[in-house]
Amino acid sequence: MNLIEEINQLNTKNPGSWPLVIKVGVLVILLMAIVTAGYFLDWQKQWESLDQVEAEEVKLKETYLVKKKDAVNLDVLRLQLKDIELSLGALLKQLPHKSEMDALLIDINHAGLGRGLQFELFKPAASEIISEFYAELPITLRVTGNYHDIGAFASDISQLPRIVTLNNISITPNTKTKEGLVMNATAKTFRYLDEEETAKQKGGSK
Repeated sequence: MNLIEEINQLNTKNPGSWPLVIKVGVLVILLMAIVTAGYFLDWQKQWESLDQVEAEEVKLKETYLVKKKDAVNLDVLRLQLKDIELSLGALLKQLPHKSEMDALLIDINHAGLGRGLQFELFKPAASEIISEFYAELPITLRVTGNYHDIGAFASDISQLPRIVTLNNISITPNTKTKEGLVMNATAKTFRYLDEEETAKQKGGSK
């Protein structure tokens, strides 16, 4: 009698009388069914949660190492912070406040006149460009003169005690007089904001 015939003749009401091979086969099938059902119904979610926890553990370890490194270098970081504060203070001293802006504009004008340049246009912007800690005032310039004097004027601007930059520089021949050159540029001056302006700016940012 082959296996198929034995299976067909099984007494389903009395599994204890089944042949050993069939009992073992049925148990294996039941075990596989239980494991498969357990995986899809419960274990899969647990393994996914385990993977997430392990990924978070890796991130926490990396964060811990970074903070540990910062803690070890805390004294060095404090020294660097002091250096930055000193550098920032030095830069702020190069920025005028409101009452000094007019004097700075006069210095720029005198720098050009002192080099024998003629101002055809000296036009500060109608309003300042406000940033978080400072205000920027663009000034449209057009001066005429020879190449050497224009170069000396640009050098004088860079050596002013206050920060002034020349931007969008364009130098062309003077078509009106047929002599010398014309320089068009935008000079930018900066001033630091006072406490009231800084507080207002921070409040607006928020």
